Amino acid sequence: MTRTAIIAGSGALPRLLAEALNEPVYVTLDETAVPEGIDHVTARIEKLGKLFKELKSHDVGAVVFAGAMARPKINPMKLDHHAFRLARKLGKGDDALLREVLALFEDQGFLIRAATEIRPDLLLAPDTLWGRKPSREDLDDAARAQEVLDALSPLDVGQGAVCAGGQMLGIETVQGTDAMLSFVGATPERLRRARGVFVKAPKRGQDLRIDMPTIGIETVEKLISAGIGGIVVPAGGVIVLEQERIKARIKEAGLFLKAQ
Repeated sequence: MTRTAIIAGSGALPRLLAEALNEPVYVTLDETAVPEGIDHVTARIEKLGKLFKELKSHDVGAVVFAGAMARPKINPMKLDHHAFRLARKLGKGDDALLREVLALFEDQGFLIRAATEIRPDLLLAPDTLWGRKPSREDLDDAARAQEVLDALSPLDVGQGAVCAGGQMLGIETVQGTDAMLSFVGATPERLRRARGVFVKAPKRGQDLRIDMPTIGIETVEKLISAGIGGIVVPAGGVIVLEQERIKARIKEAGLFLKAQ
């Protein structure tokens, strides 16, 4: 039997995938909690060759990357030749680094699986609408935020942006979505013409097998705290966790979430 290994970062997604797979192998690179009763492999980024051997010894033929992962801190004195190849990309953008990660695993004969192949129910269908109906101004703000993200895609900057009343209030960078939303929430009222809309979307040409944008209930709570009025995502392009909980919270808070 060919098994799938979950390269697990933080958050709920790795656990959700483990529940959907038959005899998965859980791989952690840090102190990430491991669900009970699952085969577990602890790995070091400097010793990828050892990880590849362990996965093959567990009859793993495919891997799926899930959860948030910070850029690794690498001890250059301990690098094997696989990790050295990866380390050369650390000064590049996220896309270049992640493409190299995929290439390393594929060169070892592992199939790369997307999280959404295993859990397609985590994607939203076209024209999904939760909460209130967005106004014309909301839709214009969403279009403006998407336009900015599209323009920045070749620069490999981020996956999220907030626009309010035609003004850009925040663009996601290396600090991540939560930091951007906190920054937006601290914007003085005199500089805000409207509540605004948060757009989350993949970068153009991004390999969604390893870096699919994700929204969870924590994102929604940050959005509410920041005083933002809604969320727009591309249908089939963003993972949405805890969907019933998020749907209820958005309705309760008077927000909207639209997939288009």
